Amino acid sequence: MKITSGFLLSAGTCVLVGAMPAQAAWQPQKPIEFVATAGPGGGTDNLARAVQSIVTKYKLTDQPVVVVNKGGGSGAEGYVYGKASAGDPYKVIFGTSNAWQQPLVSKVAFNYTDLTPVAAMAQDEFLLWVKQDAPYKTVGDYLKAAASGAFKMGGAQSKDTDEVLTRMIEKVGHVKLTYIPFKSGAEAAVQLAGGHIDSHVNNPSESVGQWRGGTQRPLCAFSPKRLPEGAKVTASEGWSDVPTCVEQGLAIPQYEQPRTVWLPGKITSEQATYYVELMKKVQATPEWKDYIEKTSQVNTFLTGEAFDAFIKQDLEHVKQVAAEQGWLVK
Repeated sequence: MKITSGFLLSAGTCVLVGAMPAQAAWQPQKPIEFVATAGPGGGTDNLARAVQSIVTKYKLTDQPVVVVNKGGGSGAEGYVYGKASAGDPYKVIFGTSNAWQQPLVSKVAFNYTDLTPVAAMAQDEFLLWVKQDAPYKTVGDYLKAAASGAFKMGGAQSKDTDEVLTRMIEKVGHVKLTYIPFKSGAEAAVQLAGGHIDSHVNNPSESVGQWRGGTQRPLCAFSPKRLPEGAKVTASEGWSDVPTCVEQGLAIPQYEQPRTVWLPGKITSEQATYYVELMKKVQATPEWKDYIEKTSQVNTFLTGEAFDAFIKQDLEHVKQVAAEQGWLVK
């Protein structure tokens, strides 16, 4: 079983609610926008571009697909754009759990109920990253150094998944970290490479280039077991060589992030079904399998009532953390 943002989910689960037709009646008649609710290079952007590439390669739609980034306001820009596009089936919003978490902790002009959920397509892992030349080689060394109170932790967006994990590290590791939000994990990686922050908690895909390039390295993975074996990232190490955080003495056994897809509100059931079927076709390709393996994610598919239950359970977990931090919007 997997714990995604605080609740259990079977690994590799494929849950579909109700029988769906092999061919949806509705078909797009003009170009489609894939809206990434983060800056270029982050995990959300990578997901949108991976899906775009697969759709284009296999001609899964007759219409062109373009990716646009709307990551302002910790991703709120993209969701507000989706809300304002009510009734428009040509806007497909790619996000994470911030679709339902952000309205809980920030005064934003949207709620996830303003959108139409399509699917949760993957669960992304988190790792604790430091500079390649940092003097600490283990999590224990890192926590001892962080006890000085001067450490800066970077992450994608404020009061979102990365900051929730940062506050969990503080609590479990008995340290205080200054959290600095950026528009994407890619920006956090650049800041760490430049020495402007001391660490970040990026997903594998957001920092694999920096690890390969020798500017930063992972200390541990927030997973109950080591990540799957695969091709080496550096000359001598791959994802399976990274110890779990529990192995390193940091008692956070699992923390993952769902990769989600949405449509604006007020669309028809036929339009929603079309995109559910489109994402299922994407997941059936070898390129999707390669994307999942290269980014060390867990393949899953939730839609309909299963996706709704996923959201509601996660909200309960986030409410607990947000209440402890005093983040809840009043």
